[in-house]
Amino acid sequence: MNKVYPDAASALAGVVHDGQMIAVGGFGLCGIPEALIEALRDSGVTGLTAISNNAGVDGFGLGQLLETRQIKKMIASYVGENKEFARQYLAGELDLEFTPQGTLAEKLRCGGAGIPAFFTKTGVGTIVAEGKEVREFDGEQYVMERALVPDVALVKAYMADRAGNLVYRKTARNFNPNVAAAGKITIVEVEHLVEIGEIDPDQVHTPSIFVHRIVHNPHPEKRIEQRTVRSN
Repeated sequence: MNKVYPDAASALAGVVHDGQMIAVGGFGLCGIPEALIEALRDSGVTGLTAISNNAGVDGFGLGQLLETRQIKKMIASYVGENKEFARQYLAGELDLEFTPQGTLAEKLRCGGAGIPAFFTKTGVGTIVAEGKEVREFDGEQYVMERALVPDVALVKAYMADRAGNLVYRKTARNFNPNVAAAGKITIVEVEHLVEIGEIDPDQVHTPSIFVHRIVHNPHPEKRIEQRTVRSN
């Protein structure tokens, strides 16, 4: 089975549709699948529910899909770098399901592991717990959170072989492994594509069984979200 596609647009073709739930890896702008996000924008699909740690920034990352109004709902833990996100949310034009960061990671991890729900202390007694089951364990209150199983997962990896075994690099690893495992269909953007057998099995972060399509993008922009330098 050939999992390698010539470009991001062809990798998304026949997979993305209006109204889907789509999870996107990355933390801020670190480890985001830049080419796949742009191709998703260009596909014209609308009514998306986007799961991501963040909403990108204005004009880059998922911020592009907010500007084109392709996202109707965000499930995220941080959105503070995106003015258009704030404008749409405050104007009632965008739904938001704020989720504590650790809870979001666990929702995706459980989705990939086939665990439908879990209990956590995070959010008990706050609006996060409203409408959810709260149960006592060993004298402590816990809120039940449902797992997330997105229709499509867009992932960024440093390296992949043609079978789809993935290796992430440093902090770009962030949410990507959980997103990759959770998606019903997982599409991966990689900087280095190698032949099967060239990756040491002990170095594989995401096994190929989770990966359906691969796009080679050897020169991503890797924009810095906030550049801070030391003054002389």
